[in-house]
Amino acid sequence: MTASSLPTASLRNYAIITAAYWGFTITDGALRMMVLLHFHVLGYSPFEIAMLFLFYEVFGVVTNFLGGWIGSQIGLRQTLYGGIALQIFALLMLAGLNPAWGVSTQVGYVMVAQAFSGIAKDLTKMSSKSAIRLVVPREASSRLFKWVAVLTGSKNALKGVGFFVGAALLQTIGFVPALLVQAALLAVIFVSGGLLPAQMGKIGQKVPFRQLFSKSREINILSAARFFLFGSRDVWFVVALPVFLYEVLGWRFMQVGSYMAIWVIGYGIVQFLAPQLLRRDASGKVVPKASTILFWTSLLTVIPAAIALALGSGVRGDVAVTGGLIIFGIVFAFNSAVHSYLVLAYTEDRDVSLNVGFYYMANSGGRLLGTVTSGLFFQWFGLGGCLWVSSLFVLLAALITTRLPDPKS
Repeated sequence: MTASSLPTASLRNYAIITAAYWGFTITDGALRMMVLLHFHVLGYSPFEIAMLFLFYEVFGVVTNFLGGWIGSQIGLRQTLYGGIALQIFALLMLAGLNPAWGVSTQVGYVMVAQAFSGIAKDLTKMSSKSAIRLVVPREASSRLFKWVAVLTGSKNALKGVGFFVGAALLQTIGFVPALLVQAALLAVIFVSGGLLPAQMGKIGQKVPFRQLFSKSREINILSAARFFLFGSRDVWFVVALPVFLYEVLGWRFMQVGSYMAIWVIGYGIVQFLAPQLLRRDASGKVVPKASTILFWTSLLTVIPAAIALALGSGVRGDVAVTGGLIIFGIVFAFNSAVHSYLVLAYTEDRDVSLNVGFYYMANSGGRLLGTVTSGLFFQWFGLGGCLWVSSLFVLLAALITTRLPDPKS
């Protein structure tokens, strides 16, 4: 698709939304890596580190549930830049952490700051992805898939850059200065907020609160599958993997951060390329269907189990994990790209922010489940145990996906 395929105003709005999302995503990835590594060095257990992210994920669930409704009432520009403002506040709050406080006080303080960051992340994500649905009409289904893939793929690639940036800043200038640098970057992005239409995504009528619970069958099924899909990734990727690399394999901050950054960047590139790589229909267009997501989810089921078997059979940890991560990342990226398209393909214009908010509530719920179980199962059973749970979660997602109908063309 060429730039001329969209009107100038729509293209400009797409560029503004994407740039804001990109800037936020770098700081979000950097902050996650910095908190994880900084507090591991301070002696926190894997489960205690997972608890630092508990409110981040819990409030992400709440934000996605309410964010779509709020966006439909006040507009997506307000929710997008409100999320960026909250992230600035969260970074400055973390910069005020006092190392002299007791451990329980520090944990509580970080959890509250992470709660603001979780709200910020999901306000920004919901607003960006909803706004794309309004820029590109659903009738242009192949175009919509491509533009969603561009936004989602580039976001994930930049989150990987954020992992690297976070590790690099932590190692070179330290925890607090790194937080202040990120806050300054977001402040620059925040001042561009006035360029988007104030009424974007605003329905213009009151939406009853009870409508938040009333979703189409397709959205409900897709959301349930998304819950277990993202739980399957985070149950071994969020806490277990970086701690395994640092603690078991003896890697340094920069090695851990760079390794995870490269994976996420590669994952984002595959998402970006998904419309070009997926099979085309008779007209030559790539329009994913229910069978598309069922195939990729079913394929993903065996990969974490295979990595666990390799580790259990004595294969070197770095070899088994790296090989498995590459395959897992490719297949997971196709899953995520098709998922992100389908939620918009199943959605009418007037319901876009409500449905996207509900759908990403399920996404955050899966991340919450994965984050907590990642720390817990790693502490109990090691990385292999987390991988077996990951396979179980993907299997549940595949079984749920069998109930999906094809989207309307």
